[in-house]
Amino acid sequence: MFRDEFYMRRCLQLARRGAGQVSPNPMVGAVLVCDGCIIGEGYHRRCGEAHAEVNAINAVKDDSLLSRSTLYVSLEPCSHYGKTPPCAELIIRKNIPRVVVGCLDPFEKVSGRGVRMLRSAGIEVVTGILEQECKDLNRFFMFAQIRKTPYVILKWAQSADGYIDRKRDEREPAETFSSPVTATLVHKLRSEVDAICVGTGTARLDNPLLNVRRWSGKSPLRIVFDRQRVLPAYLKLFTDGLPTRVLTEVEAENFGNVQFWKSDVKKLSLESWLKILFEHGIQSLLVEGGASLLQSFINEGCWNEARVEVSEKRIRDGVAAPLLSGFPSHIQSFDETKICCFLNKR
Repeated sequence: MFRDEFYMRRCLQLARRGAGQVSPNPMVGAVLVCDGCIIGEGYHRRCGEAHAEVNAINAVKDDSLLSRSTLYVSLEPCSHYGKTPPCAELIIRKNIPRVVVGCLDPFEKVSGRGVRMLRSAGIEVVTGILEQECKDLNRFFMFAQIRKTPYVILKWAQSADGYIDRKRDEREPAETFSSPVTATLVHKLRSEVDAICVGTGTARLDNPLLNVRRWSGKSPLRIVFDRQRVLPAYLKLFTDGLPTRVLTEVEAENFGNVQFWKSDVKKLSLESWLKILFEHGIQSLLVEGGASLLQSFINEGCWNEARVEVSEKRIRDGVAAPLLSGFPSHIQSFDETKICCFLNKR
């Protein structure tokens, strides 16, 4: 068991290299071991490209070793034809006698079928090795596949006395509570999620870009709640060429980089909007503001994580920070970045 866990930890290390590149697929790592030596490694590098198992097998220089090797893989091998052929079929064809799996794949076209296919071919399959760690790595994917709604992360920075901004108009700059380090971490997080969301007030007041600048990686799809279609067309979200989607309740015509996703139901619940986002392929959503939208997600219970940065700065008055039910309004920071992370089991 210790040996299996050792190699599974290597699978997890490899899998993390695909962060921000493989969605809507999960991050997966694979290791091939023969006679106590690693003879091949691989991970899923990019959506649509070869899976981890394929890359690990292709890394083996002597194919004759495969017939007496163990394949370790952090997620159940696929058993269906998608953008690539089934990995389970490749494993069978290569005569690999033993496969160790971190966790099963909840995707309905796999969901245990990969393991059954391997066992039916006479391959020894061990499952559940570092299972929780493997699930946690792909928490966005796992949650979305099971619940059919995106995994939601709320994020804001606030003053030590509980405000996220001064009261101001769009001509005045926003109050800054983030440090260069924590601002970089925010951009890293942006690169790892499918979409980023703000409300009408934040879009108009801050005129944000909502892209990735302080980190390498792709920018998330930008989403704006504008139920009554009141935002002006000159905003950066509408003019910089990057894709933006507007959630609205009124008729609106697409233009440039902007598409409108309309609901015919007035005052649709956030949970219903999230299901619409899932139908459009969004598995993870970062909500960055403003206070009203963040509080709505909290009040409706539509969130999985909240990342709150608490500055030492005090401004004595302004826009009150959102309140997490069951947590103190004046938060004590947990680490040197002064970022607190709260989890909501929904």
